[in-house]
Amino acid sequence: MTPRDPARRSAGLLLFRHRGTGFEILIGHMGGPFWARRESAAWSVPKGEYGPDEGAEAAARREFEEEFGHPVPDGAWLSLGESRQAGGKTVTVWAVEGDLDPAAAVPGTFTMEWPRGSGVQREFPEIDRFAWCTPETAAERLVKGQRIFVDRLRDHLSGGSGPSAPDDGA
Repeated sequence: MTPRDPARRSAGLLLFRHRGTGFEILIGHMGGPFWARRESAAWSVPKGEYGPDEGAEAAARREFEEEFGHPVPDGAWLSLGESRQAGGKTVTVWAVEGDLDPAAAVPGTFTMEWPRGSGVQREFPEIDRFAWCTPETAAERLVKGQRIFVDRLRDHLSGGSGPSAPDDGA
């Protein structure tokens, strides 16, 4: 597939917990040198790409476990639907209620040449830290194309008519 292939798909899980009269969501700061000094639009829902031989739900579970380093908490999966990102990729996200300690994360890693042109391969965490955020803070931190999922979760939790949960047994 080419980088702008419209068939590229990604799936992820947005963990949330109730706090007082509101809720918080768990998001991750993207790892690696490009994101190191950025906060705004440098955070993500734990997610990743998948191919035709893997279902979206399985990919969302796998990616959460790879990026957080622990299994997805038990609970009902709430579909937050899909969103087409600026680069053409379609992202599908579910929300799951649970409470994990961000300090317990053991993120997966990736390798890249750094500094560019040096010939030196370095390993970086996919997500270098996780944090619980209010929906307002998450809207500032998340990459633009993922903010819609926070809005959809807020709509659902406030009794709105957001997307319904899939019958996927997850």
